[in-house]
Amino acid sequence: MTASEPVLDPSSGRTGAATAEPIAVRRLRLDYDSDPLPKYFMEDELMSHVVAVLSALFPEGEDFFVRSVRRYRDRITDPVLKKQVAGFIGQEANHGREHRNFNARLQALGYPTARVDRLVRRGLAVNEKTRSPEVCLAVTAALEHYTATLAEVLLTDPEARAKFTSPEVRDLLVWHALEESEHKAVAFDVYQQVVGDQTLRARVMREITFWFLFDSITQTTLSILADRDARRPTVLWANLKKLRTSPWLSKAVRQRIADYNRPDFHPDDFDNAELTALWRDRLFGSEGSLAGKVRAPRARDDVKAAAAA
Repeated sequence: MTASEPVLDPSSGRTGAATAEPIAVRRLRLDYDSDPLPKYFMEDELMSHVVAVLSALFPEGEDFFVRSVRRYRDRITDPVLKKQVAGFIGQEANHGREHRNFNARLQALGYPTARVDRLVRRGLAVNEKTRSPEVCLAVTAALEHYTATLAEVLLTDPEARAKFTSPEVRDLLVWHALEESEHKAVAFDVYQQVVGDQTLRARVMREITFWFLFDSITQTTLSILADRDARRPTVLWANLKKLRTSPWLSKAVRQRIADYNRPDFHPDDFDNAELTALWRDRLFGSEGSLAGKVRAPRARDDVKAAAAA
């Protein structure tokens, strides 16, 4: 950890600074074929399968998030939050697009991303048919807390970023992590304004914790079992031993996830203003590593953003 990097600190106080930040929509141009993507693009086989499964969850999941929040946009009275909802929708749409491109490449390498994508689409369709819009919004707020927490581990911990052996995959996930951190409070704030039921919020989070872990572990296990090299006992055991010290499974991360169930919780309790400012400059500043990969916004994107607001 360098001295200039913020630390993931569950005890940091809420400042409200992140709440007022505008949310920029950036369309990236990433190419997973310019330098052939290795099958194992993380430090080991197990982590490659974990990330592949998580990536397969994103496109349909983020489409669900957008629908859940957009359903309530006409009931949002705060003009700042209305603008943030438009930014949230734009960012999530771009995440889904880029992960679909990445997932197609992973499928070609032998990962079951298409199957996972189909399962997620069917599961979310059932969820939307059988559960209320309020519950769907609570699901979105809960999962956004998960993604923001894991994203900020990536942004604050050099050890986490060092686990990527593919620069292009690291670029994808660091960009995604920055934007998850930028909009981490949007779905929560919409929920608080239009629903506000803290008992429901906590109950849904407990359900989500079970199903998110169950589905992720199940799909990762199935993915590994279909990979002859990754499932070899000596390889798998060595990788599982390394997983015990993963920065994404630390006590601080578990505490931060659990804090969501406090009645007075807010995502900005974990102040990320310094963190997001640092990474916006690193990625998209005048000398940012991704500045040259940002596509100019298209006119129809502006129309969509205006309609979303």
